Amino acid sequence: MKKPPFILLNILVFAITSAIAFIAVPIWAFTVGFSAVEIATTLVLFFFTGMSITAGYHRLWSHKTYQANPIVKVILAIGGAMAVQNSILHWASDHRVHHRHVDVNDKDPYSAKRGFWFSHMGWMLREYQAHRYDNYENCRDLQKDKVVMWQHNHYIWIVLAANFGITAFLGWLNGNILGMVLLAGVFRLVAVHHVTFFINSLAHVWGKQPYTDANSARDNGVVALFTFGEGYHNYHHIFEYDYRNGIRWWQYDPTKWLIRGLSFIGLTWDLRRTPEERIEKAKAKMQLDTATAKLSDLPNAEEVIQKVQLEYDLLMQKMSDYYATKKRMMNVRKKYLKRSFERLELDFKYKELQQAVELQKAKWLKLYHLTTRIELPALPA
Repeated sequence: MKKPPFILLNILVFAITSAIAFIAVPIWAFTVGFSAVEIATTLVLFFFTGMSITAGYHRLWSHKTYQANPIVKVILAIGGAMAVQNSILHWASDHRVHHRHVDVNDKDPYSAKRGFWFSHMGWMLREYQAHRYDNYENCRDLQKDKVVMWQHNHYIWIVLAANFGITAFLGWLNGNILGMVLLAGVFRLVAVHHVTFFINSLAHVWGKQPYTDANSARDNGVVALFTFGEGYHNYHHIFEYDYRNGIRWWQYDPTKWLIRGLSFIGLTWDLRRTPEERIEKAKAKMQLDTATAKLSDLPNAEEVIQKVQLEYDLLMQKMSDYYATKKRMMNVRKKYLKRSFERLELDFKYKELQQAVELQKAKWLKLYHLTTRIELPALPA
């Protein structure tokens, strides 16, 4: 099959910026050196432009996981353009297609099933999707966003002004324009490119699948460290409308912290979160599937699987009762019935069900770990 034609502009951008980053920058570092101000500026712009992609392009515009003040939108739109990953409208359109057809090679723009290189950046080097390049039917909502359309219609000028204008101005203030452009401009750009590209490549091949195995996305705390929290990708692909990727307080997700932090001062609102019940049930379902697959080759597989299924069904029932009571209790609290009999009754039932769920989860996990550690007998030669 004949391969699509190369996209010369993209190839030139990647080739020239990479050559500067990996050849010119080291030479400058050894011969001239970079100042502390230049290094600090590079780090600040690295996080600013990277998180403009994750907080802006990805979680705000592609998935509508929260709402933001126009000032925040403009800042994220400029930072996203500074990351040089196409306009918000085009990026979001590609990403929505990716989620709808994840791992389907002829439909997913950067399908991980086509290999690491393809999903990392190979998909941008040829006209693989020329038939839908200007088709933004899946982003009609974004076409009503004035900030999105402003950035889309003036994208090239914003890219040039942000990448060279801002860094040159900062270099002028610091007394070294070229040094600042090399490090905070080009080297930072290449670094942001690859760490954000890892979300499409590395996050689909390295890690665990605690929530779903319906697609190739993985959860990996190490990947999260250098993708601004996007490494919890298995969670994201099953709960894409959650503004968080790392749902635990201790999971490194600076994008989540930024969005949440801005909500405290009224700059973001309507932060969408997946109900805890759905998360816990998804995890338990994956554990059931793993255990069932492990046990399927045992001589008494049907009997053991029935027992595992029974414990799973009990866990689901107790979870449903617990979360229904929790929801009812929260509604009562909202009505300020703090000392009513109903409140006392609900508190007691809530604690009772909470304990029952924890006991059943412990019993389930013990059974799950026991079944998945069973060593199957070797097949006769």
